[in-house]
Amino acid sequence: MSELRANRVAEQMKKELGDIISRKIKDPRVGFVTITDVEVSGDLQQAKVFISVLGEEEKRQETLIGLAKAKGFIRSEIGKRIRLRKIPELYFDFDETIERGNRIEHILRELNESKDN
Repeated sequence: MSELRANRVAEQMKKELGDIISRKIKDPRVGFVTITDVEVSGDLQQAKVFISVLGEEEKRQETLIGLAKAKGFIRSEIGKRIRLRKIPELYFDFDETIERGNRIEHILRELNESKDN
């Protein structure tokens, strides 16, 4: 039962975080951020937010710093939008699955080209 609730809370948080980050955060370090996934612990105390950021590594790191600085504001906004007894502690991390998928696709393409030659 708690896993089902954690998944529902994670989906709701994903939706709300996307809205909060795109519309409410005015920090210039936070550029174009996409929330790719949210994993909430079973006790709803922690939430790991996976983000994807366009740009170079320096821009990505600046975005992570900007989100860390805005963590308190983001938690308070989530508290206003989602009724929970305690708002989960947020941890931001990069979602590497897109880059990993692109790398695998590139390797497969190279293998097919070498096979054709």
